[in-house]
Amino acid sequence: MGQVRRRQPVKFIASLLTARLELLPEVRRALEHELGDIDYVSPLLPFNDTDYYEAEFGPGLQREIVTFKPLRDMADLASVKNLTNALEMRWSQMGRRQVNIDPGYIALGKFVLATTKDQAHRIYIGQGIFAEVTLRYRKGSFEAWEWTYPDYASPSHIALLNELRQKYREQLKREFPIERSETP
Repeated sequence: MGQVRRRQPVKFIASLLTARLELLPEVRRALEHELGDIDYVSPLLPFNDTDYYEAEFGPGLQREIVTFKPLRDMADLASVKNLTNALEMRWSQMGRRQVNIDPGYIALGKFVLATTKDQAHRIYIGQGIFAEVTLRYRKGSFEAWEWTYPDYASPSHIALLNELRQKYREQLKREFPIERSETP
C-alpha cells in the first residue's frame, strides 16, 4: 500500500486570450490581486491555429501567458478556474466575453489546464471543473497528446512552457531545498 505524501506545490499560470489588447493590464491586475504577484508575462502569441473563438471574440486574437510567483497546491485548480470564469464575466459585453482566461499549472511532469467541459481524457476535480493533462514532460521536453490543442502543441508554445518549467524547477529548489522532486 502506498503512503499518502505531501504534494509538491505547483506553478500556476493563466493564458489570456483576447482581441482587445488594452484589457490585458487590467486583467493582469485583477489576477494578481487574487492569485499573488505575477512573475512572468509572455510576449503576445498570435492565436491562429483555429477560428473556434472568432465568432465570440472577433478576429486578431492574441494570447499572453502569465505565471504567478506564489507556488500553490494543485488542489486549488478548481477554485482558480471558477475565479477566472467570474473575471471573464466582469469584462463581458452583451453576453460576449472580451477575454478568455484559462488557468492551469506547471508541475515537473506535466502541464495541466482546467476546463468546464467533460471529455474522456479529463478528470472531474470538483466545483464543476475538470482537469486535463495537456502536455507531459518526457525526455527533456514537454510533448503533446492526441487531444492537445494545436497551439499548445506548437514548437513555440512547448519551448515557452519548457522555459517556464525550468524557472519553476529553480524556484522549487530555492523554496523547498530538502524535498525531492517527483521528476528529474
